[in-house]
Amino acid sequence: SPAAVEKQIERLTEAMVQADAATLKSVTHSKLDYGHSSGRVETQQEFIEGLTSGASDFVKIDLQEQKITVSDDVAIVRHNLIAETNDSGKPGQVKIGVLLIWQQVDGEWKLLARQAYKI
Repeated sequence: SPAAVEKQIERLTEAMVQADAATLKSVTHSKLDYGHSSGRVETQQEFIEGLTSGASDFVKIDLQEQKITVSDDVAIVRHNLIAETNDSGKPGQVKIGVLLIWQQVDGEWKLLARQAYKI
């Protein structure tokens, strides 16, 4: 259901801010394809390492204009992500559009793919 997907998005967002490796791993698919607005693409392990190392550091994340469409075991999510960052100790601001693809695996929604783009 869209509500279950929304709950996982909230867990993912909180885990990104907290750099919580265990939660990041549990809400993402082992085959995660994570695309940044710069064009860089990461695996699940690279995505988690980027956050836990502080190379990518989210101080605050605000999601806006979120739309969730569920089709069987796949959910398509679009939203705008507005964030305060501190990547490698350098404060910054981010405003990007994001497309997320979630897949239901054994009854739980997992983030399979993500592509961010400049807006």
